[in-house]
Order: sequence, then structure tokens, then C-alpha cells
Amino acid sequence: MASELLKSLSPSYFSSMMNAELEVGDKPLLNLAVGIPDGRTPEVITDAVKEAVDKVENQKYGAFRGKPELKDSIKRFYKRTYDVDLEDENIAILFGTKNALVNFPLAHINPGAGVMLPNPGYADYITAVELSQAKLIDMPLLRENNYLPDFDSLEAELKETDLIYLNYPSNPLGAAADKSFFDDVIKRFKGSKTQIVHDFAYAAFGYDGLHPSILQSDPDFEVSMEIYSLSKGFNMSGYRIGFAAGNKEMIESINNFQDYTNAGVFGVTQDAATVALDNADTLIPEQNEIFKKRKNFINKALLDLNIPIEPIQGGIFGWIKVPSGFNGESFVQYLLKEQSILATPGKPFGSRAEDYIRISLAVADEDLKTFTERLREIKELYQD
Repeated sequence: MASELLKSLSPSYFSSMMNAELEVGDKPLLNLAVGIPDGRTPEVITDAVKEAVDKVENQKYGAFRGKPELKDSIKRFYKRTYDVDLEDENIAILFGTKNALVNFPLAHINPGAGVMLPNPGYADYITAVELSQAKLIDMPLLRENNYLPDFDSLEAELKETDLIYLNYPSNPLGAAADKSFFDDVIKRFKGSKTQIVHDFAYAAFGYDGLHPSILQSDPDFEVSMEIYSLSKGFNMSGYRIGFAAGNKEMIESINNFQDYTNAGVFGVTQDAATVALDNADTLIPEQNEIFKKRKNFINKALLDLNIPIEPIQGGIFGWIKVPSGFNGESFVQYLLKEQSILATPGKPFGSRAEDYIRISLAVADEDLKTFTERLREIKELYQD
């Protein structure tokens, strides 16, 4: 029998969809709800996996807090890419970034503390607040503000806020933030009780140049921590590997929590991640170019159809307003039955997302072309 805490959690939309029976139309299904890049793991990484499997050290328990080789690779990567200097105390090796994002408030703040979450935002942030029995504080992301938070309008809420989650490039919005935004954030919260978690899962997808790290604006790591995923940029989603970097007290909370709950990330996975990061200067631009072409295609195709998609500035998702007479859920059902298109309704991403759907660029180019051809058949829905 589940605990009362577990039963109290909000339903997990994405896990329920994995087992749902879909009422699909006559055409072959196009799954644009997937958030997993469609490419293969690069050969330089899979070759490292094959070699690492035979290492005796990887067949036994390893160091709880990760291999020195991987931490050194992370340091080199952040120095090369962002000119940020990290030490071991500023790094935590993660069993996939979702685990850290969900467990961090439980490890770092007390029940009743205030956690400000983006709305719309990644659905599992809400689970993090619920598991830690913290107080959820809404952070509206509005189109007129380029989907950046307006902290000046949230002064009363900020007095109760111990932790803020940011996510740029944004899932689901495709919005991005520049360095001046992070400079302002760090300046505002430096010396306060409020700390910042920046979910940097889509760092690799910089269509107009490199996305900034929040740590560039907080070089002494006074108030911020960044969560970096290898899943998206390196086609390594099945490896379940990432890392956190930044404020040493925040990092220690993660490391300490994992000391109690895990026995170290599989050594083979760590060796694969080391090779990935050491080859990032080649691998990330290759991945970025694939998705940049898809982004350009989708942005133009939907603009030509007068279908209102938010300009995709980063990440791998498109955010589309639904036609009049629909909400996100009803439009997803319509697309599924009429055009055999599976998209994600906005509802799981927050109360400000109910009139939107999310589509993914993590599908074959031909599937994206077919998607736009099918939308052409229903473009009259947007003419009201």
C-alpha cells in the first residue's frame, strides 16, 4: 500500500501516457510528444563503453561521489565552454538530471519553505515541491516579457521564497535567456536567503549562439547551482548521467543525499560521459546543426500556415497556441483522431499552459515534413 505522501503527488502525465491506449486515425502515427533525441549515441562514446565494460574497476562498487576522471572532464568542459572554474566541491555526479531536480528540495530545504517555479514549466518541478512538502510559489512566464520572470512584480512572493527554479532554454516554451538576464538575477539575490537552481538540460541547442551558463554571472557560486544533462546534446538519454555544478553547500546537499540513497553511478556510464565531454567541441555543434535545421523548418512552415508557434530560440520543442474552441487536451485528441498526430497538451506544464500544445523536434526530418503537410489540411481551424 502506497504512503499517504506518495498518494498525494500530482499525477505523472508522461508516465501515464507510456501505457495509454491511443485512439489513432487512419494515417500512420506521428509521435511528436517524445522528448528524446532521435539520433544514435556517437561512435566515440559507444567505443568507450565497450572498452569500459572490461575494466575490473567498473565491475565493482566505485567511489560514491564519482570518478576523478569524470570530474576533471567536467572542469575542463566548463572552462573551455563557459570560462567557469570549478573545483571538486562544486560538482555532483548525477543519476540523470531528473533525480536531482526532483530530490534537491527534499535534500536542501525544510518542509514549508517556499519554492518558486516557472509557469509554464517542466512538470516534475511540481513533484519536487510536493515530495519535500515545501510551499509552491507561482512564477508567471508571460509572452510580453519574452517568457522571462518579472521579479519586480513578485516582491511580496519573493519574501517567502527560499529556492527558485529557472530553465533556459525552456521546456516547453523554447524561450532563451541572455547573460544580462542572469547578471540581473544574481545581483538581485546575492546576499539574500534565496538560492537559484538553473536547469540547463538544453544547453547544447544554441541556435543564435552559445546559451550562457548562470555560473558565468555567479563566478564565486554564491547563490546558484546548474544542472547539466548529457541526454540531449550527446544522444545519451538511456545512460542516465548528468552533473550539477555551482554553490558548494547546494552541491553538498545533493552529494550527501546520494550517499544515503545510492552507491555510485555505474563506472561504465561515467567513462562514457568523460569521453563525451572531452569530445564536446565536435559533438555538440554536430547535434546543434541537426536541430537548427529542424527549428528553421518548423518555424517557417507554421508561419506560412498562419499557425501561431512561439519562435524557438533554444531547446528541442515548439510551443503552439491551439485554435479557438479548443484547449490543449481537446486539440491533442482532435489531432490524434483526425491526423494521427500525437502532441503533448499544455496542461502538465502549469495553469498558464492550458491553451497550448508542445511538439518535439526530436523526430526524423521526414516526419516533421509530414507533420506540416497534415497541418495544412486543418489550417482553416486557425482562420477564426
